[in-house]
Amino acid sequence: MSMESNNMEGQQTKYVQIEEDLKELIFSDKIQPGDKLPSENALVEKYQVSRQTVRKALNELIHEGYIYAEHGRGTFCSEMIRRLRNSKNIGVIMTYMSDYIFPHVLKGIDSVLSDEDYSIIIKTTKNSRTGEAKCLEELLQKDIDGLIIEPSKSHIYCRHINLYRKLEEFKIPYVFIQGCYSQMRNKYPHVLMDDEEGGYLITKYLIDLGHRNIVGVFKSDDSQGQNRHRGFVRALNEAGVPYDADKVVWFYTEDRKIHPHISIKNMVENGCEIDGVVCYNDQIALEVVRALAESGLRVPEDVSVTGYDDFKLANAFAIQLTTIRHPQEELGEIAAEMLLDIMKGGQGERNVVIKPELVVGNSCMARGRYRK
Repeated sequence: MSMESNNMEGQQTKYVQIEEDLKELIFSDKIQPGDKLPSENALVEKYQVSRQTVRKALNELIHEGYIYAEHGRGTFCSEMIRRLRNSKNIGVIMTYMSDYIFPHVLKGIDSVLSDEDYSIIIKTTKNSRTGEAKCLEELLQKDIDGLIIEPSKSHIYCRHINLYRKLEEFKIPYVFIQGCYSQMRNKYPHVLMDDEEGGYLITKYLIDLGHRNIVGVFKSDDSQGQNRHRGFVRALNEAGVPYDADKVVWFYTEDRKIHPHISIKNMVENGCEIDGVVCYNDQIALEVVRALAESGLRVPEDVSVTGYDDFKLANAFAIQLTTIRHPQEELGEIAAEMLLDIMKGGQGERNVVIKPELVVGNSCMARGRYRK
């Protein structure tokens, strides 16, 4: 072998050695994310190699995402390194901390993650797009290994997709739960209820009891509300019951405590025929029951009312809502298990849709010839 080829082989070995030595400094925490690396001159002197060899080693590290260069300033350790270390932290973003579903979903998440010695960092958005973006920005600054996200106003087009791309850039896997943005649903892991089927089942139940003047109350800014409405429409069409847009109440997150209540009272006062109400969830159903009572109507004798989610406290009163069971803990467990599988490089299911189950209470009564 010629002296020239020996020299080239030596230079090749040297650049690999420089690259591996710098990686060792990074992973041993001697160089932290944001820290400046030794200058090219310092590395040339330390390893007694050419500047070209040093630059080759640095370029390899840049390509692999370990470092980045700033013109005129030098090279710095990348924030991505935080993600390559096992922090044992998982971020969970939910719409509301006090929501009646959230504590049970979180319990399911925690039951899986605690067995793997993970800690949970909780953020809430109050179902605000701005709030969600802020939560994502904050978590991107923390050491997390993965993320479970309940999207805010999931029916509306996501305008902070760049933050989700940043999660991918930092190699932080994430799973959507209870909703997913339309432009992301076919590509990103998610765990959802089959809300269209749930809306269909609960509406069909009323129709089968003889109801024909059915009002629907749905949330317009999340995918759950839109899908439950689709099921409502499908059941009406299947039964040949005309769809009446004037008998559908749409509300937003911000007016959920007022608009459904007032709308139902206005319908009654204006002489609208109502024999049943399909509600977005159990909380809304209780508001509807209250509005009907204030209008002099009894549930279920005059009007049947259904909910969604099987909220146990909703059944602590004389009326036990007919509703759709929401497997809250199971939903959290599945999302956590899916995330762990992704983090471990597994090939498990990435899109889970849970089938709904009808829970019959005493809030509905057969009408007309359907009475027993």
